[in-house]
Amino acid sequence: MDRNTITGFILIFLVMVAWTYYSMPSEQELQQRQAKQAQQDSVAAAQADTQTQATENIAQQSQEEPIPQNEQQTPSLSEDREEQPEMGMFSSASIDDTTKLVVDSPLYNATFTNVGAGPSKITFKDYQTWDHKPVQMIKDTTESAYSLGFLTSENYNVETDELVFEQLTSGDSVSIGKNETTEIKYALNISDDKRLVYTYTLFGDSHEITLDINFEGLDRDIIGGNVDFGWKSPLNFTEKNPATTEATYASAYVYTGGEMEQLKLSEAGRNTQNYNGSIDWVATRTKFFTQIIKTANSTQSALLVGEQSGETDLSTTEHRYRSFITTDISQEGSASFHMFVGPLAYYALQDYESTTYNMVDTGYSWLSWISDPIVEYLVIPYFGFVDGYMGYGLAIVLFAILIKMVLYPLTKKSYRSMAAMKELQPKMQEIKEKYADDPEKQQKATMKLYKEEGVNPLGGCLPNLLQLPILVTLWRFFQNSILIRQQEFLWASDLSAPDYILSLPFSVPFLGDQVAGFVLLMTGAMMVQSKLTGGMGPGGGGGGAPGGVNMKALQYVFPFMLLFIFNNFAAGLSLYYLIYNVMNIAQQLIIYRQLDKEKEAAAA
Repeated sequence: MDRNTITGFILIFLVMVAWTYYSMPSEQELQQRQAKQAQQDSVAAAQADTQTQATENIAQQSQEEPIPQNEQQTPSLSEDREEQPEMGMFSSASIDDTTKLVVDSPLYNATFTNVGAGPSKITFKDYQTWDHKPVQMIKDTTESAYSLGFLTSENYNVETDELVFEQLTSGDSVSIGKNETTEIKYALNISDDKRLVYTYTLFGDSHEITLDINFEGLDRDIIGGNVDFGWKSPLNFTEKNPATTEATYASAYVYTGGEMEQLKLSEAGRNTQNYNGSIDWVATRTKFFTQIIKTANSTQSALLVGEQSGETDLSTTEHRYRSFITTDISQEGSASFHMFVGPLAYYALQDYESTTYNMVDTGYSWLSWISDPIVEYLVIPYFGFVDGYMGYGLAIVLFAILIKMVLYPLTKKSYRSMAAMKELQPKMQEIKEKYADDPEKQQKATMKLYKEEGVNPLGGCLPNLLQLPILVTLWRFFQNSILIRQQEFLWASDLSAPDYILSLPFSVPFLGDQVAGFVLLMTGAMMVQSKLTGGMGPGGGGGGAPGGVNMKALQYVFPFMLLFIFNNFAAGLSLYYLIYNVMNIAQQLIIYRQLDKEKEAAAA
């Protein structure tokens, strides 16, 4: 392996190591977290035993003392929920009976409740959790996830998720066809000429929901003529290891002034962020799913709230994020909201609001000028085109092949440059010996030799440098995008997660206690490629060149380092880089064979 190739590899390696080192906790922190986790697990186990014993005692008592028939009633609202706070005439408007309305669409099932007049449960049909259960977005299921807040002329703070509306839509279920829409209505009847009316519109082919709120006769009862509307419920986690795969992404967002702002807690506690001015949208998200709110009314501000019960990477830690938008009530006495509750999927979010896809991390900020176009104009259109023709695993294989074919002219030029550099090794050694005591003359003589022979010393690095933005982009994108989530290929059950195939009896720093399959194959392919680069082609190379022993060692050390770095990343990324290196080997063999034939022809 020559110096130029090593330079290209080291540039890639330094970026990976820097990020890994930055995000890796210290040994002391790991020990503290393990101790805390063990303590919390023991407490949880004790609580579980106590609860089990209490349940058995209750069951035994119920067998010995049958409950009278007139007491076997469903608990009333006041018994089932905490005591309702006083909200003046709005509290008086609450009714006693609770109702539920189940909405069935091709994409989801949603349960609407009149407690807060909104959805208390949204279950997707086209997405599953890691253990193959339907994804249920809303963590709290006793009241509406949406809440409207405002200050009344009676000096009460009203939160509508704590009020019980009258369901105006008849029945307890409704079905929506693929291209159909339906409306669900609720009302809070305050007096004969005052009421609050909610009208939801749901679509059979979309995860979008619209809500029109009419304030009938309430123009003098709401101070300031503005209201806060937001999503109050935490979002459920859906992935296998929430402490490492979900908690990193749970956060709240606001888009204002042409920029997206994020609220993300890194430690236990509570934090709020207020934003004044025109607000485009607010949102909360997990790794792969989100809820977003925007409004057509004029806006005044937004509020993001984050709460975390413990350290981020503990499995017992609760993460709760909420987002609110403050909007003016129109002159007609209404406020309209357009919501999205669904996956962080590119085309679905583009149809809703293009800037919302900014929540998906497509690369590091310093590389966004190139990573964003790569994702938007290359990766996503490609996978959208091949979808339906092949699985995503084969699509990744084909994508790596296509990238190598596009880069082939540069690869060919690179290896020709490397071969020319090997041919110059004897002359370069002569210059080094001749000007051993004068580095300046040595440098000038070397550059003159390059110019006379028409050799570019950096030519071997160019393909590696061009590959770096694509690799880093895919590195981030494949781990964050729902595109390859739960897509199977060979032994990998989820290309967005590591494809572990070996379990170790001990844990290795940086590696863990499991080894991924595609990473092992990728490491082997890189060692073969390094061996070819160091030992084949005109002029030979490897151990015969100056510094060859060190270079020969590096050709094995570098792939071994990548084994540690890539092991816990998405299988789709390792698969891509595996095929990329296999194609590199094939192209390398072809190019070297051509160079050997050219050398033989020149000698003849």
